[in-house]
Amino acid sequence: MKGLLIDVTRCIGCGMCVGACTKANGLPQDDCAARGNGKELSADRYTVLRQVDLGDRGRRNVRQLCLHCLQPTCASVCPVGALHKTAAGPVVYEVERCIGCRYCMMACPHGVPRYEWNAMSPRVRKCVMCAGRLSKGRPTACAEACPMGATTFGDRDELLREAQRRIDESPNLYVHAVYGQTEGGGTGVLYLADESFAVLGLAQGLPPHALGENTEAVLSHLPDVVVLAGSLLFGLQWLIHRRDLLAEEREEVEQ
Repeated sequence: MKGLLIDVTRCIGCGMCVGACTKANGLPQDDCAARGNGKELSADRYTVLRQVDLGDRGRRNVRQLCLHCLQPTCASVCPVGALHKTAAGPVVYEVERCIGCRYCMMACPHGVPRYEWNAMSPRVRKCVMCAGRLSKGRPTACAEACPMGATTFGDRDELLREAQRRIDESPNLYVHAVYGQTEGGGTGVLYLADESFAVLGLAQGLPPHALGENTEAVLSHLPDVVVLAGSLLFGLQWLIHRRDLLAEEREEVEQ
C-alpha cells in the first residue's frame, strides 16, 4: 500500500507541491503557489501549506490534504459507496454515485472534504493521492515536485521505517512519534516534525482503532431501525385515521 511521508522540518514553504497538485488535477492555476500558502482547503485546492507561528522558534509549514485513512470513516458513512479505499492506498471518489448528502464531510476526523457550493452540479472534492498516476507506476505529483524531500512517496511500511530511521539518527530534532501510524486506525499520509503535532494543528484525541468501526456498528442496525420506525409510523397513521372515522360516526349519530 502506497503512502506519503511529510517531514515538516524539511519544508521551506515554496508551494511547489501545491502547484504540482493543482496542475495534475486540472484545478485553477492562478497564482496557485501563493494561494496555497497559509490558506484553507477548498473545492479547487486539494492541498495547502498552513503556516504555524512558533514565536522565537520561527514558523513551520504544515501541509494539509486528505490523509487517506487505512479504514476511512468517510467511506464507511457514504450510503452509496461514492468513496472507497483502493488496494493501492488512495481513498477515491466516484462523482456519478454521489447523492450530495455530505455525510463524508461531517464524518472526516481531519476536516478534509470540501463541497462545490456554487456549482450547478456540485461535487465533493479532495485529494485522491494521484490515483491515476499511481496506476501507471508514477509517484504523486506533489512528491515528485518537492525540491527538499519534504514529501516522500513510497510503500507505507517503508515510509514508517524511514521515519523511524530519521528519528533514531536525529533524536534531538524530531518528536519521537510518527503521526498517522496509529491515529484513527492509521493513515496513508504520515508526518514527522520537530514540534508537537497538536501545536501544528493535526487532529488530536483519535483512538488507535478505525473510527469507521463505530459507524459501521451503527449502520449495521439501520435496516432494523427503518423497519421499526416504518411500523410505528404506519400504526400511528392507522390510529389517527381510526380516530377520525369514529369522530365522523359520532357526528352522524348526533345529527
